[in-house]
Amino acid sequence: MPSLEYGLVGASGDYKLGANVKFAVVNGERQEPQPNLVGECAGCERPVVAKCGELRVWHWAHKGRRLCDPWWENETEWHRAWKNRFPIEWQEIVHRADDGERHIADVKTEQGYVIEFQHSPLKLEERQVREGFYKKMLWIVDGTRRPKDREKFIDALDCAARIDGRENLRASPGSFKNPLLRDWQSSKVPIIFDLGENVLWGLLPARADGKGYVFRVEHHVLIESLLSQQQSNSSFAKLMNSYIGVIGAHERYLEWKKSRADPMVFLNSRR
Repeated sequence: MPSLEYGLVGASGDYKLGANVKFAVVNGERQEPQPNLVGECAGCERPVVAKCGELRVWHWAHKGRRLCDPWWENETEWHRAWKNRFPIEWQEIVHRADDGERHIADVKTEQGYVIEFQHSPLKLEERQVREGFYKKMLWIVDGTRRPKDREKFIDALDCAARIDGRENLRASPGSFKNPLLRDWQSSKVPIIFDLGENVLWGLLPARADGKGYVFRVEHHVLIESLLSQQQSNSSFAKLMNSYIGVIGAHERYLEWKKSRADPMVFLNSRR
C-alpha cells in the first residue's frame, strides 16, 4: 500500500518542475509563496523562489527545470479554489508505493480518500494507472474546460430516466455526443463534474453490467461529506452508499415487475 508523506519527490528519483507548486519549506515549515520569499523544495531540498506575479497563480519555482512527477498538472485558479476548500495539511501529499514509486496527491482526506482535480485532457491509460495507484480516490473534473460540454451534459440529463422518480439520481445518459461521459464513463472510482453551477453532478463507478448512474449533489454537501470523520453518518462513503442503496432497490423493483409477466425471469435473476 502507498505510504504518506509531505514532499515533492517523484518516481524516477528526479524532482518536480517547480513551475506551479503551492508549498515549500521555509524555516522548517511548509509555507505558501509570498513576495521575495525563498525556500526549499520539500522533496529535493533545492532552493525554490516565490513567483508572485499578476497574471498567474502564485507558486514556488525551482531555479532549475527538473521533472519528477509526470502526473502533475500546472494549477489554475480553478485548481486552487477547490484545493483551498480543504485543510492545508491535506494538500499536496506524496504517496509512496512499496516499489518506491511516488506521486503527489492534490488532497488526501482523513477518511483516506485521495482527491484529484483534473482540468487538462487525460488519456485513458494514465487515468487507469492513477486509479490503480491511489485506489481509494475520486476525481473532480472541470466540466467547463470545453465550451459546449456543460450544455451537452445538461441536455442529455433531460432525457435520462429518473431513478425511483428522483431528480437527483438518474440513469447515465448515453455517451454519444456527450464528451464528459464518453471520457469518464469507464472509471472505477466516483467522478464529480464541476459545471460552474451551485450544484455538482457525479458519475458513480463503472459497473460490470455496463449500467451507469449519475447523481446530483450540492457543493456544501459534498465538501462536508469529505471533511467528516471516518465513521460519521455524513461521510463520503455514506453519501455514495445512499445512492447505491436507492439504485439497488429500484433494480429489484424492476425485476419484480418482470416476474409478474414471467416468474422464471425473477427466479433466474436471484440465483
